Amino acid sequence: MLCMVILVGMGERMAERFLPIYLIALGGGALSVGILNGLDNLLSALYAFAGGYLSDRIGSKRALMVFNFIAMCGFLIVIVIPKFQAVLAGAVLFLSWSAISLPATMSLIARVLPTDKRTMGVSMNSFVRRIPMALGPVLGGICIGIWGEQDGVRIAFIFALVLAGVALILQQRFIEEKQPEKLNGQPDNAPEKNPLKMLPHIGSSLKKLLVSDILVRFCEQIPYAFVVVWSMKIIAEPVTALQFGLLTGIEMTTAMLIYIPVAYFADKSHKKPFVVITFMFFTFFPLMLLFCRSFEWLVLAFILRGLKEFGEPTRKALILDLSPDKMKAGMFGTYYLLRDVFVSVAAFGGAFLWQIGPSTNFLVAFGCGIAGTLWFAIKGSDLANG
Repeated sequence: MLCMVILVGMGERMAERFLPIYLIALGGGALSVGILNGLDNLLSALYAFAGGYLSDRIGSKRALMVFNFIAMCGFLIVIVIPKFQAVLAGAVLFLSWSAISLPATMSLIARVLPTDKRTMGVSMNSFVRRIPMALGPVLGGICIGIWGEQDGVRIAFIFALVLAGVALILQQRFIEEKQPEKLNGQPDNAPEKNPLKMLPHIGSSLKKLLVSDILVRFCEQIPYAFVVVWSMKIIAEPVTALQFGLLTGIEMTTAMLIYIPVAYFADKSHKKPFVVITFMFFTFFPLMLLFCRSFEWLVLAFILRGLKEFGEPTRKALILDLSPDKMKAGMFGTYYLLRDVFVSVAAFGGAFLWQIGPSTNFLVAFGCGIAGTLWFAIKGSDLANG
């Protein structure tokens, strides 16, 4: 599973992080960038529940095989057709990978690890995912530096296609097959197809986390697609593609350095403080970004952005802990379905806020982060391990 995460993630991150620049180079404007980011969130929501359902229905191994094929088809469309409309069409497929595979991955972790080790297990998965997140944009920046914004991104997608194929072979070779468990002990009882019927299983503590998570993700997604545009096109001293790749590498390295020690303490103590702290880091990134006008200041901003991963594995472990034992993948997918449907509105709206002005975009995002952090600090449950 971890090899699969590295390989597919490496190819995806080589190209995906520069898609806003690629869309603009192909003739798409700010609206196409907003559509891409909105699609990312909306499809993440829809695919998350589908991924959870399919994982519960056919098992993690076969579900991951299906998800790999979907992503590879998306890569192929972008490689063959250099049009911004084709990029958006291909994105419908390759943007699915992270969201659609996450419930299956979390279910696999929950299956093989006891409750008091799940935060560490999720953290190890998140740690390994940050390796391609750190290296991929650097390699993608090199491709753009050598072959230009259009050809460089397409070549990066060729690498992505090859690496996804290798990952497909490895996952089918090494992940053990396990038939999904039957619900309620009934052999003919299948996983729930209707996400609305999953709602009664969402407990009060999980609902409070969901509300705050939605607001904080508004803070993240309103400016998300425009961070690369701000850094490479708008500021007084614009950075190169390679420098932006290095910034992303700094962000992910920061995240990797804190994952394991935070997971150790989170598994042995109360979880709420870790989630509140990570929400605070989410909140202050867009505000700091507004005042960054050179590469040196952006380094500090991206270190702050890396620190937002402080309590992310803890939050995911909470979702697993609060989900019914025999529908963990489905409940995980339901949570992300609800969250990302709402957050997709912010992602689409970010384009209109950007057209008003970058400062408007960043400040509205900051306000949403403040609201979400305060909500969880006041209303959120302080759940201890076990």
